[in-house]
Amino acid sequence: MMEDVRRYVEAGLGALTPAKARDAARSLLSGRPGEQVNRTAQYLLEWYRRSRERITELVQSEVRKQLRAFGVATKDDLDALRKRVRELEKAIPSSAPARKPSARKPATRKASTRKASASTRTSAARTSPARARGASPS
Repeated sequence: MMEDVRRYVEAGLGALTPAKARDAARSLLSGRPGEQVNRTAQYLLEWYRRSRERITELVQSEVRKQLRAFGVATKDDLDALRKRVRELEKAIPSSAPARKPSARKPATRKASTRKASASTRTSAARTSPARARGASPS
């Protein structure tokens, strides 16, 4: 009897075909009429189908929960974003020319010009007032 129960449980975990369901029902109901065996086989198949659906739903629910926890966008999120982009693209007038970013580089100052003006200010600050008036050092 325990062997029959083990096979019954294993049938629910693996791929249960109608033939395997009938075999399991026969082993559980040995000596019983064929009609009862067939009803039990149908019950086993239905039980198997419901169990698989519940397990699949549980796994999918857990995967969705984990993806949300990691911040991963779902297919529905991406579809909603695509739809919004299409709406925004439609809102832009089609007669307006598309602006392209400028290919020119911004103008830059030469480094030597900056250094020269900086060094002129520095040397002017070092010059004493007496020198600036033309007096000779003593």
